[in-house]
Amino acid sequence: VQLQASGGGLVQAGGSLRLSCAASERTFSTYVMGWFRQTPGKEREFVAAMSWSGGRRYSADFVTGRFTISRDNDKNAVYLQMNNLKPEDTAVYYCAVDPDTRVPSSRQNDYVYWGQGTEVTVSS
Repeated sequence: VQLQASGGGLVQAGGSLRLSCAASERTFSTYVMGWFRQTPGKEREFVAAMSWSGGRRYSADFVTGRFTISRDNDKNAVYLQMNNLKPEDTAVYYCAVDPDTRVPSSRQNDYVYWGQGTEVTVSS
């Protein structure tokens, strides 16, 4: 599975961005998809994940109420709608696929396939 993330950019605090991640294979539609982020000097951290059906979603506490993960299995795509962005949201955002479990996970080791990352910069 190859993943292509896009949608990053520069935005002012309080603004919004929508990240997209396109998968190369139809089998994507049966996998858990997740978003992680990383800033220089820090470990990569979990942002959000959802099951293939969308019935289960799991988000980090720091994005609750601001970020929403969604997916379109017909388009082999997963999205991250980010609202009310803060300067501390500045990071490279990665999408990832967990092909083995059915429950969204925050553990990086559960994700086998990773996109190349898309950079988000939030100015104050």
